[in-house]
Amino acid sequence: MALVVPDVLEESCVTRQALERLAAKWRVLLVYALLDGPHRPAALRRRLPGITQKVLTSSLRDMEADGLVSRHVVKEEPPQHVEYALTPLGRTLEEPLAAICRWALHAGSDQ
Repeated sequence: MALVVPDVLEESCVTRQALERLAAKWRVLLVYALLDGPHRPAALRRRLPGITQKVLTSSLRDMEADGLVSRHVVKEEPPQHVEYALTPLGRTLEEPLAAICRWALHAGSDQ
């Protein structure tokens, strides 16, 4: 079976659309932060210095809409506590991201 390479330069290409979603500044780092399990937003902010509360909230909502993370209410009554975790779809990013890390280590050692 021949490898089919999508035309990622076409706006309608689903691969391009996926790459554009992941290319958002904090998304890949949030995936890394959630690989070890669910976290509350405050813990994610501590793990990702420089991310603002507004950007964190927006990124998590967008990732939830894309099916990459799930939001779980831990405590219903105020003040409400929620956790975010990777969905099975979000977990499928672990291997490709590990490959990027290996590539970065290799590329960095060549300099």
